[in-house]
Amino acid sequence: MSSPSRKELEQELAALQRRCRELRIPVLIIFEGLSAAGKGTLINSLILPMDPRGFKVSVIREPNDEERMRPFLWRFWRRTPSADKMAIFDRSWYRILLEQDVSGELSEEARYKAYADIRAFERQFHDSGTVIVKFHLHISKEEQARRLKELKADETTKWRVTEDVLARHKRYDVYVPAIERMLNETNHPDVPWEIIVAEDVEAASLTTLSRLIKHLNSRVQHIEEGTHEASPTKKKYLPFYTNAPKLADADLTNALEVDTYIELLEDRQQRIKALQNEIYRRRIPIVIVYEGQDAAGKGGNIRRLCQRMDPRGYEVIPVAAPNDVELAHHYLWRFWSEFPKAGHFTIFDRSWYGRVLVERIEGFCSKTDWRRAYKEINEMEENFYHFGSVLIKFWIQIDKTEQMKRFRAREQNPRKRWKLNEEDWRNRDKWDDYAEATQEMIDRTHTAYAPWTIIEGNCKKHARIQALDTVIDAITERLNKT
Repeated sequence: MSSPSRKELEQELAALQRRCRELRIPVLIIFEGLSAAGKGTLINSLILPMDPRGFKVSVIREPNDEERMRPFLWRFWRRTPSADKMAIFDRSWYRILLEQDVSGELSEEARYKAYADIRAFERQFHDSGTVIVKFHLHISKEEQARRLKELKADETTKWRVTEDVLARHKRYDVYVPAIERMLNETNHPDVPWEIIVAEDVEAASLTTLSRLIKHLNSRVQHIEEGTHEASPTKKKYLPFYTNAPKLADADLTNALEVDTYIELLEDRQQRIKALQNEIYRRRIPIVIVYEGQDAAGKGGNIRRLCQRMDPRGYEVIPVAAPNDVELAHHYLWRFWSEFPKAGHFTIFDRSWYGRVLVERIEGFCSKTDWRRAYKEINEMEENFYHFGSVLIKFWIQIDKTEQMKRFRAREQNPRKRWKLNEEDWRNRDKWDDYAEATQEMIDRTHTAYAPWTIIEGNCKKHARIQALDTVIDAITERLNKT
């Protein structure tokens, strides 16, 4: 049986692009390879038969100043595909690691952590239903030399043969083992590397088309047959931390008198203000998460935290139900996008933990999804930690009697009535379900690098000082380590 022609392959790819969009299948394609391997040529041959409205090509160069002030994967998360548009990368998250490996900048420990972060990143997207296809184009040193000579001889392309490109060519034999390490570290069965021998451009182009079609056809077939589901998360693989704080241990009788509260508040806010200046000077990012029952006092707590801070150095992110754009991406996409610059604060009023709380209880995601989320969240927070971030997570705990008291107060105050809605009452009816889910959330995500603090919230004044003290202690500890 003869192989399909280019025209047949192109027609099939165009049809698959439309079908993936109809089925809302995100597609992520990356091209890696040494200079002059033909990445641009192959990308061009790949996209020619496709609808240009349905893909975006990103060319990855050295990170800019904005990107250097955030975790390594931040700029790639922001470019990951939605369910209606393919993302195609000319170079990717592998580029900078490869260069650092070759130059000797990466210690063995740093390389291990970086590749672990990448494996987690790719697995999370695969598990959420994204098709990831990774192409590595291979050419010999002799072929690379020939192509570079040809490019340099042409007035329209000689600009591409820079001193850096020539220096990398001279180190070809150093790059080869580093590339092999990269491939071996990240060649997972669910997200394998496709090695394309690119000496013959036409043959490489046809091979690339065929292998992409194979991956897309496989996912489309599974979806249409109803046989595709993300990798299940078995109970024995779920994280569990025995030292996690317990909701039942919170002493909700703790309270502060007004005079004491005012005195403590003034002192703590001045200390927070001073610490903000210091973390800006040392370029340490701070991520603070507020979770808690409805009417627990998250908003008032956040206001007291920020009251004396420089508003140019922090941002508060109120998290509501995802909009259509956010729903078209991986559920962690919108949180990665809000990560603070080094030296700044980002404060989340509710957060990614909605996946294992409201989405779990209300059935907005499958059991597989929310069970898998514990590991995904821990991996994301560990990634933040590797970047040098301070992560502070609060659960503000109140009892049912106090919540009812606050609900009634909101009902009776015209200026606060907007804060109470039917969803609050519905959530109250599921108090025990939420309590169980909250304790499991804490048990499974209370890590050394991102611990939970249970704030005793029946007395708002006590809760505010407790939160301020926790922030001060966490930042001070981090500063003392540098």
